[in-house]
Amino acid sequence: MSALLAAGTYRCRDVSQSVAAAVDVGVTWIDTAPNYASGSAEALLRPVLDGRSRVCVSTKVGFVPDSDRVAARDAGVLPLDSDQSHCLSRPYIAWQLTRSRVRLGRVPDLVFIHNPEHDRTDPADVARTLTAAFEELESAADADEIGGYGVATWAGLSSGGLFAVPELTSLAETVGGPRHHFRAVQFPVSLIHLTVVADALDGRGALAEARGAGLDVFASAPLGGGALLAAMADDLVRLIDRSASPAQAALLVALSAPGVSRVLLSASTPAHWADAQGAESREFLSPVRLRRVIDAVGT
Repeated sequence: MSALLAAGTYRCRDVSQSVAAAVDVGVTWIDTAPNYASGSAEALLRPVLDGRSRVCVSTKVGFVPDSDRVAARDAGVLPLDSDQSHCLSRPYIAWQLTRSRVRLGRVPDLVFIHNPEHDRTDPADVARTLTAAFEELESAADADEIGGYGVATWAGLSSGGLFAVPELTSLAETVGGPRHHFRAVQFPVSLIHLTVVADALDGRGALAEARGAGLDVFASAPLGGGALLAAMADDLVRLIDRSASPAQAALLVALSAPGVSRVLLSASTPAHWADAQGAESREFLSPVRLRRVIDAVGT
């Protein structure tokens, strides 16, 4: 199956406008988190999601929005004297899931554990944290409070990271049995993060492992937070696709990476989404073309 564009909300200046524009051009997946848009992203999505059952939504647990901290303390899921910005305890996850369902107005299709490596350097500590999180999310999935769960990371799955896809799938099987609800991973795939693409072409690394495990892969930051647009030289665009716009060329790399299911894009306007759809409708890059791009850019 070819990769598809999905609406990310991390860098949206106007979440409602961006996601409405995405849905209007046919985007059927929205990714968000409780801490996005200063804690307002989930609630801003509800009017867009209402009445649109074909549009799926994923959210996250982990980061503690400033706007939720007092309520979390009052609920007893954060220590009263704590200013922590990240929490993956079972009580906090359960509390956050309830708030997310209310804010979104529906059961989320996926819930990602958000950067479990945050402020952690000990693999054993990360393993304990993930075990507790998987246990809580399996319980929520069994109760039909979420559709499934995954892990969203910035660097945890990179070479030398604190965990790997086989470890995650093994943990899911230990916690949830053969019918576990671990469904997806999310990590950067772009011209800035080409090592994972090069590894996939050689049949190794996170993309290859996720595909082998039957997991969906959500590619984040395909435009490098916007930085790639200024760096897309004419010769690089021509190497990727001579008739593409700079944004389309950059997106094509992520869309073409083996094993990617969805590419998260925070586009602001209908014109930006129309341009992005131009990438989705093009012929994706072959492994040979991808290798040429990797050779030209480096990893």
